[in-house]
Amino acid sequence: MGNTPPHHAETREFFVGGERVSASANEYLVTRNPSTTEPIARVAAAAAEDVDAAVTTAREAFPAWRDTSPDERGRVLYRVGQMIRENRRELAEIESLDQGKPISQAESDMDGAARYFEYYAGAADKLEGTSVPVGTGQVDFTVREPYGVSAQITPWNFPGNLFARGVAPALVAGNTAVVKPAEQTPLSTLELAELCAEAGVPDGVVNVVTGYGDPAGKALSSHSDVDTITFTGSVPTGRAIMKQAADNIVDVTLELGGKNPAVVFPDADLASAAKWITTAIFTNAGQVCSAADRVVVHEAAHDELLERIVARAEAYEIGTGEEDLDMGPLASEEQLEKVRSAIKSAREAGATLSTGGRVLDRPGYFVEPTVFTDVTPGMAIAQEEIFGPVLSILTVSNGEEAIEIANDVEYGLVAGVFTSDVTRAHRIARRLEAGNVYINKWFGDTVQTPFGGYKASGIGREKGQEALDSYLQTKNIAVNISDDDDDTDRPAA
Repeated sequence: MGNTPPHHAETREFFVGGERVSASANEYLVTRNPSTTEPIARVAAAAAEDVDAAVTTAREAFPAWRDTSPDERGRVLYRVGQMIRENRRELAEIESLDQGKPISQAESDMDGAARYFEYYAGAADKLEGTSVPVGTGQVDFTVREPYGVSAQITPWNFPGNLFARGVAPALVAGNTAVVKPAEQTPLSTLELAELCAEAGVPDGVVNVVTGYGDPAGKALSSHSDVDTITFTGSVPTGRAIMKQAADNIVDVTLELGGKNPAVVFPDADLASAAKWITTAIFTNAGQVCSAADRVVVHEAAHDELLERIVARAEAYEIGTGEEDLDMGPLASEEQLEKVRSAIKSAREAGATLSTGGRVLDRPGYFVEPTVFTDVTPGMAIAQEEIFGPVLSILTVSNGEEAIEIANDVEYGLVAGVFTSDVTRAHRIARRLEAGNVYINKWFGDTVQTPFGGYKASGIGREKGQEALDSYLQTKNIAVNISDDDDDTDRPAA
């Protein structure tokens, strides 16, 4: 770990080239504990020249890391995973303090971060190409090569875990990385970057610049020496990054928002469905891209399911991350105001507040677990991502209507089906417009399973072997072994 945990430090600098680097303009932002609103640390705020220096450092480190033997890259990444496990509690304390989530949830996030490095470490010497059968006069094969400098722009809801989700596959493929964490939650990312260095990742291979989306994030995503971009966050920012990347003809991987439906049929185990749905909407105070924020329930199951969900929501204990209760605060005052506004808008639109809806009268950014029923598909609360502990319940009379409403949003990240009819489950899953579908559970994806969205929810896939496609490009090599020097071969049309 770094010499001084950030919650004891007054100032945190960038981590570039294996060392802490000060902001060129001497500008700093303040990160705050969302449980108390008290300041934690001053964090360097990058200007465009700071981003340029980090990208230059990553570019200079790239050839040596690319040419490091795959098995050695794998060993280094595995050591990172082991060190995350060894420092799990301290990393979780930092994450909980900076982001607000209960400490046990932060520990689970760090277990996941370790697992990413361990999983991709095992892939290092298995990134194989193919042999292409083109005839007897030529040997033709492909190799998979790294892009170069990977820009990683990460969000504030799972900062440490998503650092690992992007950096681990980028590094195992032979790329170097420049990471720009969200300004609200930079501390665990800085710690993890230093931990990478301690584990043996060479200087300049992992770099972190902190600061605001503009100028720091914008400077990174538009930098002409960046070769591939990975972004997790909002749809508007994703669109802006795509436009910036287009100017430089750079590949992008985007994991954007969701408005995820849980489709519940009368033959489902409603006690189990209520458990999964409340977990899926209230974990991390609903600040999860794959949260189950819409329930599309058959009218025959509506009343019982609502009763069970409300009972579970009202039993939730809310407190600081350190108290480690069921739910912590929202991550920032800005997010609290967004959630408060969405609740107000839903009530004005005619949705029925079944429970919750209050901002707690205490320090910090706390809001109760909230459930609305009598929601109709056209309401903003049924269409727009809220990113808070707010559940909308819509009622349908048959399966066709359920599919239509489930798909009637611009997003397509995840969806769920709750039914005891296995045929129905498969049939509905095939028709849901989502990158991941869970059946009789939620959060069914793992480190090994590909994750990403349809429609406005994104491009490309994170996690699993498919994530490596974001960090490797294919080169075809054709070798002439013919005895005939005839040059009649022509380019294919």
